[in-house]
Amino acid sequence: MGNGRRKRSIPVQEEFAMDAARPEQLIAQMLARVTAGLPAHEHVPHLRRWLDFNNHRFGPVLRAPLDQAHVAIMDAAETPARLTHPSRNGGENLTNWWLQRQREIAPRTGIGRYGEDRGIYDHPEEPREENPRKIHHAIDIFEPAGTEIFAPYLATVETLGVDPGRHGFGGILVLRHETDTGVPFWTLYGHLAPGSIAALKQGQRIAKGDRLGVLATPAENGDWPPHLHFQLMTHLMGWAVLDIIGISWASQWELWREICPDPNIILGIGANCAAPISRSKAQLARERQRHLAPSFSLAYDTPLKIVRGAGCHLYDEAGRAYLDMVNNVAHVGHCHPRIVDAADRQMALLNTNSRYLHDNLTTYIRRLAEILPPELSVIYLVNSGSEANDLALRLAHAHTKARDVVVVDHGYHGHLSSLIDISPYKFDGKGGAGRPAHTWVAEMPDPYRGRLRKGDKDVGPAYADSVATLVLDMVALGRKPMAFIAEGIQGCGGQIPFPHDYLGNAYRHVRREGGLCIADEVQVGFGRVGTHWWAFETQGVVPDIVTMGKPIGAGHPLAAVATTPEIAASFANGMEYFNTFGGNPVSAAIGLAVLDVIRDERLLHNARARGVQLMDGLRLLATRHRVIGDVRGLGLFIGAEFVKDRDTLQPDAAGLKAVIEAMKGAGVLLSSEGPHNNVLKIKPPLVISEADCAHFLSLLDRTLSDLHL
Repeated sequence: MGNGRRKRSIPVQEEFAMDAARPEQLIAQMLARVTAGLPAHEHVPHLRRWLDFNNHRFGPVLRAPLDQAHVAIMDAAETPARLTHPSRNGGENLTNWWLQRQREIAPRTGIGRYGEDRGIYDHPEEPREENPRKIHHAIDIFEPAGTEIFAPYLATVETLGVDPGRHGFGGILVLRHETDTGVPFWTLYGHLAPGSIAALKQGQRIAKGDRLGVLATPAENGDWPPHLHFQLMTHLMGWAVLDIIGISWASQWELWREICPDPNIILGIGANCAAPISRSKAQLARERQRHLAPSFSLAYDTPLKIVRGAGCHLYDEAGRAYLDMVNNVAHVGHCHPRIVDAADRQMALLNTNSRYLHDNLTTYIRRLAEILPPELSVIYLVNSGSEANDLALRLAHAHTKARDVVVVDHGYHGHLSSLIDISPYKFDGKGGAGRPAHTWVAEMPDPYRGRLRKGDKDVGPAYADSVATLVLDMVALGRKPMAFIAEGIQGCGGQIPFPHDYLGNAYRHVRREGGLCIADEVQVGFGRVGTHWWAFETQGVVPDIVTMGKPIGAGHPLAAVATTPEIAASFANGMEYFNTFGGNPVSAAIGLAVLDVIRDERLLHNARARGVQLMDGLRLLATRHRVIGDVRGLGLFIGAEFVKDRDTLQPDAAGLKAVIEAMKGAGVLLSSEGPHNNVLKIKPPLVISEADCAHFLSLLDRTLSDLHL
């Protein structure tokens, strides 16, 4: 269970300077090292690697089998609140509760997890600390009193003793082991019967498999139920045997996980014996900065720690709910029960590649084809929108043998090198290398701040003339278009629905010279526009290739490409196309569940109705708040452009940023988009309710007033 009694023996971090004793100095020094991104001490990297490659050399610590079929996790979180320590409630105490749990799981061996938050150590005999020490350093193995314990590896006795007090360790034994190069590490055995270890001597040699002692009764091991507290240590910290701690502070876990690493590396228990550690935002940010590539960004000036999602809401570590108005990946809501169930059931049955016949795969591609135009009857399954768009380019090249691509300005199509090359949002942005020679950038058809505005004649066809001009220039150079690629609604360009007849004319100009037309539906597909399954359908066109991602798996990595049999035949040139995970049974099961939920919960209708509600509400707010210069969108893909002046259209990115931060404080998550970063993007899960939309509009109204916008 760990030594829960001596909470006062080691002061918390802020008190280190008050005590100059060697253990406290060591802890302070090691904390400084891990905070700076260094190992706690110099031997940690060597020990970590040695244990990884030599764990097969360790023997069992008891005779009972510890494979998955013979163990059961005994979760301390299930302990009734009234039994938080054995000193409470007389006969109905924690020991009896644990003993009852052992009887329930018998004949399996009970396991207490490493890293578990042991709130059971909060007891009335000691004052409650603001930062309590209760994260478990060890694995507990629950077996009857008298169970023999054995040495897992060659060792010498480092130290031993008896902790006779209530809530203590009982008999304690610490063995010293060495790696092949002589670097020491230690194993600690707590809650042994004192008499069973009395004959052991400090410095005594212990062979692998030698009997060390037996488990104690509650009366002689601190009133805990009989069990072995098995702790691995990379440093003894200068402690005397009775000062070694078995629990520590969550705020210091970066240190203690290196001093007392997961002992299952030695035990080899066939179960997940390590509990997840809930760390502070500061700890997470520090570790993220240390190991995660710096190109990954965080939302908000003060990032959120999100631990749970349900429907249209996300929840932080304190349980606070946030209305998610921007996550178009969780298409049918966060953690939809039907999606979770489909994934769980199929993962428990089979997950493999697409080289075998499987009902999930064939059923899914049939269902997907049914909601696409009949011309697009051939499906490829991949894992991300970027993969899908890259494959679309390969298909187009195989069919046309050309290389040149026409794109819309400010477009974004993915993070692969091939896609950065056709994404002005990236190659013309920070760190970009500029437009490659094979990429031709058409004017963005923006009826709000573009060359042609709402009310002008033939806005869509006129903007499409930009595509025609590029194609003619290309042909004049002796080249021809491979493809024209565009989203059904411009996303990174500022949530802009294309003006009427834009895509039809653009497609016509490209096809006239032999090019293919690719509809990137990665963001806007699967009914988000409300009136149709796909945004390109709102323009009355049928592409040659459609790419799908984000919402297709409601958070699971799944994506797809649909094309014609003729284009697929051009691609089938003898080179096999194989995707390790594309079309696996789990992904297909999830994809099917997403389609079922969209159908059964009438989400196409909800996207349409809630989109009307939000856009009508935003337009009403625009009559009171002149900062909202334009409201546009289709269904639940909406943009509200913030401007300082409605005549000059000067962007107000700073004002929008202030709104987004203030709305976070009010419990609503939003984000910005557009070339000037001044467009409020609104694309919530399709399950959003009428009440949620009304709540959002009310909070936005109040926030704009509070900020005098």
